[in-house]
Amino acid sequence: MTDASPAVETAETTPVLYRWPANAAFGRTVPKTKFYEHGNVRTALRAKFIDDIQRITWAYKLADDTIRLRGTTAVPEIQIFTVETKGEDVSDDVLAAIDRSVHFPIIFEVASNDRLRTVAAQKALDGKVPKIGPYFTTDWQPSDAPRRPLPTALDLPGLYEAILTSLLPVATRVGETVAQSTARLSRARKLEREIAALNKKLRTEPQLNRKIELRKQIKERTAVLTELIDLTPSNKE
Repeated sequence: MTDASPAVETAETTPVLYRWPANAAFGRTVPKTKFYEHGNVRTALRAKFIDDIQRITWAYKLADDTIRLRGTTAVPEIQIFTVETKGEDVSDDVLAAIDRSVHFPIIFEVASNDRLRTVAAQKALDGKVPKIGPYFTTDWQPSDAPRRPLPTALDLPGLYEAILTSLLPVATRVGETVAQSTARLSRARKLEREIAALNKKLRTEPQLNRKIELRKQIKERTAVLTELIDLTPSNKE
C-alpha cells in the first residue's frame, strides 16, 4: 500500500535581511561570559559558546525612543543580535541560551564566512523566565545581499509579529497569528509522524482485521492533517 497522505508543504523561503534603522544602531559587543552568568548553562553548552562563537554584538535596539513605535509589556523593545561564528554555524540551543538571558524579544543575524541568515523564535515575557518557541530561520545568503525595509507596523508588537511571520516555513492563513501558525505546524508534523508509523505497521501486519483497523486510523489522521495544512480551512477544525 502506498502512503498517499498529504505532506506539510514548506513555503517558498525568500531569504530575509532587513535594513535596520540607523537611529536604532547600538553596536555594543557583549562578552560571551555574560550569558554564562544568567541561568544554568551546562558545561557542554559553555563549550559550544567557546568553540562556535567568535563575537556577539548587540547591534540594534528597536524601541519607542529609536524608531518611534510604541512598545507594550509583551514587546517592550526588540533587540537585534549579530552572532559571528568561528565555524560553519551555531546551534539553536546556543541561541536559546542567549535568548533566555535577555528579557526582550531578539532577532538574530548569524554571520559565517561572508554569509548571513536571519533566525528568531517567538518569545513570551510573562513570568521570570521567558518562554521561547521553536526557532525559524531563513536560508543563508551573501552578507552583502540587498536588505529590505522593515514591515509596516503601528507598534512594536505588530512589527515583531510581521518579522516572525516572514521567517515561518509555511504560509499563514488569513488572520492567523504566528503562535497559531506555529501550533498548527506542530500538530501537522506530529500527525505526519503518526501516519508514517501506522503505514509502517500496516506493511508488516499479517492479520486482516488489524489491517482494517490500521487503515481506519490512517484515514482519520489523514483527514485531520489535510484540514490542518489547508490555507482555507472549513469550520470543522
